[in-house]
Amino acid sequence: MQTSVASAAHAMSGAMQAALQHVPKALVKFNDIIVQKGLGSWVWDSEGNKYLDFTAGIGATSTGHCHPTVVEAVRQQAGTIVHAQQNIFAGHSKQVELDSHLSRILPSHLTKYFYCNSGSEAVDNAVKIARAVTGRQSIIAFDGAFHGRTIGAMALTSSKVIYRQHFGPLMPSVHIAPYPYCLHCKVQEEKGHSGYHVAPYCEPFDTPENRYCCNVPLETLEWMLIQQVHPHDVAAMIIEPVMGEGGFLTPPPGFLSGLRKLADKHGILLIADEVQSGAGRTGKWWGHQHFEEMNPDMLIFAKGIASGFPFAGVATKQHFFDKMSPGTMGGTYGGNAVACAAAVATIQAIESEGMLDNAKQRGVQLMKGLVKLADKYPIIDVRGRGL
Repeated sequence: MQTSVASAAHAMSGAMQAALQHVPKALVKFNDIIVQKGLGSWVWDSEGNKYLDFTAGIGATSTGHCHPTVVEAVRQQAGTIVHAQQNIFAGHSKQVELDSHLSRILPSHLTKYFYCNSGSEAVDNAVKIARAVTGRQSIIAFDGAFHGRTIGAMALTSSKVIYRQHFGPLMPSVHIAPYPYCLHCKVQEEKGHSGYHVAPYCEPFDTPENRYCCNVPLETLEWMLIQQVHPHDVAAMIIEPVMGEGGFLTPPPGFLSGLRKLADKHGILLIADEVQSGAGRTGKWWGHQHFEEMNPDMLIFAKGIASGFPFAGVATKQHFFDKMSPGTMGGTYGGNAVACAAAVATIQAIESEGMLDNAKQRGVQLMKGLVKLADKYPIIDVRGRGL
């Protein structure tokens, strides 16, 4: 028995060494698990050990690992056509099918879709579109946000300094505005957090009327447009409707609608980065739908939209590409046929199996348990929506 355990440990060590031999140090690894397979919420390593996967591929495997509907769709598409390049051909059948599905689940005023491979790439293209539409250069992002690791998206990211370390100079004309982190707000501290409770301000816990915000972040943003950058130089503001890596923060009542009013006042576009908060993760198709009217001018999607396949996109208003010459947008793998098939199957699975309602109900179940534990343990904040 001891010999077999030692042999297994030696084999595992060898597998680890082989896996890491060509991996750069800059790519962090959180554990030493060599994954063999996955199904649903579970993964198995090369030694047959079973693990409950709480990470979902950082929000990418929205339907679980190897959902049968997605697997079958990918199988069929891989035997039909894998790569119908978006510049070479007018389109392919799965893209047309996906367009139809997205037109149902996306906000109805966003009718043009540009497909690419990752959230970072989608963010970069959203910046390009915003600058082309408005003829302006500057972009405003928010403190604590994560928008990606490419040279453009990285400049908009402020959740951790490690993402920018040694990579400057960054993309210019980016301004970082404060985000309303109410738990640590000095005004809330002075009021004894009477306007900020442990429970989230959503049913069945609380209502928006009981969540107080001092509005300092919005006021500071307005001062930025007076002191730091002229509003007529700002092309867009980009925000995660539910902030992810910055703390899984939900905006206080009035913040997103305040951004919308400020954007309309100055002709600034408002971009919803739904890479992490979209595709049903919050219990609605898109995170911004939980809050007051945001009406984004662009919506960025990726991660969970294709159950872990590399697929992303930008949805815009109908006229946004009118000023852009043919050839200014593109990409070799954008709208890949297999990835489109995965996205179609993902949408079908989410709808047919009631996954939106499940995410909502499981989220409420989890939050109820955490709120109850807060009576006994020093839990000071229960955040988020859905799963």
